[in-house]
Amino acid sequence: MKQVLIIGGGARESALALKFKQSPQVDHVYVAPGNPAMTLLGVDPINIDDNDFTKLIDFAETHQIDLTFVGPEVPLAAGIVDAFQAADQPIFGVTKKVAQLEASKTFAKDFMARHQLPTAASKTVHNAIDAHAEAATMGLPLVLKKDGLAAGKGVVIAQDAETLDETIEKMYADHPDATVLLEQYLAGEEASVMALFNGEKRVVLPLSQDHKRRFANDRGPNTGGMGAISPLPQFNDDQVTAAHQLVDATLKGMQADGLDGQGVMYIGLIFTPDGPKILEYNMRFGDPETQVLLPQITNDFYQLISDLLANRQPSLTLSDKAYACFVAVNPAYPSSELKTVPVIVPTDWPEGTWLPAGVAKSDHGWESHAGRIFSVVAGAESLPDAVKAAKTAMEKIQGVLDYRTDIGFHTL
Repeated sequence: MKQVLIIGGGARESALALKFKQSPQVDHVYVAPGNPAMTLLGVDPINIDDNDFTKLIDFAETHQIDLTFVGPEVPLAAGIVDAFQAADQPIFGVTKKVAQLEASKTFAKDFMARHQLPTAASKTVHNAIDAHAEAATMGLPLVLKKDGLAAGKGVVIAQDAETLDETIEKMYADHPDATVLLEQYLAGEEASVMALFNGEKRVVLPLSQDHKRRFANDRGPNTGGMGAISPLPQFNDDQVTAAHQLVDATLKGMQADGLDGQGVMYIGLIFTPDGPKILEYNMRFGDPETQVLLPQITNDFYQLISDLLANRQPSLTLSDKAYACFVAVNPAYPSSELKTVPVIVPTDWPEGTWLPAGVAKSDHGWESHAGRIFSVVAGAESLPDAVKAAKTAMEKIQGVLDYRTDIGFHTL
């Protein structure tokens, strides 16, 4: 029987741990660092930081781990895959070199330009004076992105001159030579397309849709994600095919540039009147999209990943159900001023419907001082039924927490 190690600690990693645990080949799943409530899922959190590669490799060696799967972007960008490979430990994820497609927005833009991949027109600036000057020529609305990882919160859409000026000054307040991307605003509906790949071999998962803004009707600041739905019935077969073609064109470009290896590709797309355009690359599973994608996979997930690692083309079988995910958050999220709050943990819920993220145990019971605290997931024969079921379940355990009530509103 196989031993699996998941890197990360959020609801995405809870979903991954359960998916591997469902494999008849897998005996034990560990999550580093995980969170204490994962024990309720039948997996073992281990107290090793996800950036402590030396300790993680030592754990993998001593526990005879057959496969390590990386969830979050920070260890990928720091080179966890390179370190594991150097130690001859099996791991699924992109190398530090490939992770630049997510870690550097300018690297990704140059890649897209080189391979003629459709994306928004942009300018890269390195100081506030140039930012103001270029912004004046590009017009409003304008999208501003600070280079580097931002946990899904690094994008500002300036609809007016006041917001534009304030954003530029804020981005350069502490780093006067920061690299900032100014990008044309694109109108349309967004979708996430995720693929598991090795070289140009890949399996593409159904389209999903995240809800980044904090409040209903897409108001408020960007967050790490307030909920997700999948699949997306508003997009037709031709649009889905076009999304798959962008995955293949990206993989072909990666091979041409020597960006070899395997892992997860996540393309943030927007379907414009001129066809789909690439908003960004992430080189790992999204959170909360993972929570609605993995339940759709009906074949052995451990075997699927093993096949890709062995450079075999895997098969993919999918359920015909729709899934919705609602994320419970601290009422102050995404502010950094977060108070510890009590968490209601459900009992006797079907496996996979409650996925802890920032849940800990104290003398007072289960609690959290995190931003995103847990995900509630439901599947049904139709998307409206899935959304209704997930929302009803969330209402039962909301307690003092907050959540966005209109998940799926673009579609429904």
